[in-house]
Amino acid sequence: MEIVNRRDSAPFVTKDGSEIRSILDRTNSTASNQSLAEATLPPGAATAPHRHPATEEIYYVLRGAGRMTVGMEQRGVGPGDGILIPPGTRHTMENIGAEPLVFLCCCAPPYAHEDTVLE
Repeated sequence: MEIVNRRDSAPFVTKDGSEIRSILDRTNSTASNQSLAEATLPPGAATAPHRHPATEEIYYVLRGAGRMTVGMEQRGVGPGDGILIPPGTRHTMENIGAEPLVFLCCCAPPYAHEDTVLE
């Protein structure tokens, strides 16, 4: 059994501009087919529009209020919402609330900077 606490992972900024804290991935566990991270966007911030040619993502909102754009569709999101982002689909997340927007990012295959294409 492998258990990694988020407190043990230093945050870093991804290519799209979000602050990410890895929870489980190939850098801190034996996970090889997926990754799980926590993303934080401050009020008024947004990720740069981007896509991942090889990666399917799921976002799960923990706290805050956001506006998610996937392809041509845009919707408000909040705590408890899960968002599927198919491989190769342009997407962005914007914090439209007064507090930090915190969400989980599940990626399969695992997140890689090389698989992020800014648009």
